[in-house]
Amino acid sequence: MKKVEAFIKRDRIDAVSRAVHHVDGVTGMTLTDARGFGRGHTGDEVHPSEEMIHDFHDVARIEVFCRDEIAEPVISAIEQAAHTGLRGDGKVYVLPVEKALRISSGERGEAAV
Repeated sequence: MKKVEAFIKRDRIDAVSRAVHHVDGVTGMTLTDARGFGRGHTGDEVHPSEEMIHDFHDVARIEVFCRDEIAEPVISAIEQAAHTGLRGDGKVYVLPVEKALRISSGERGEAAV
């Protein structure tokens, strides 16, 4: 199993949600409001100035737990729907999931996802 975690621009939430819904086998998605900053590739000085320390931007954090075989379609759906071509489109991370448990039924492993 995999956890696909994406940080995207808030104005791309609807497009990403629709795209993830269309991936066969996806059983759910979590959306969390978050704030963050990124370094970018502008060539700016390495050490941020004091006024930049609190320069966070509102972003959306999306989490999808899925079977290994649909992780790549989920990643592609997020990438295509979140892409604007502008700086700050976001990041996608993929992590292995060791265990899963559905509390209501006691199902474990992929059946719990």
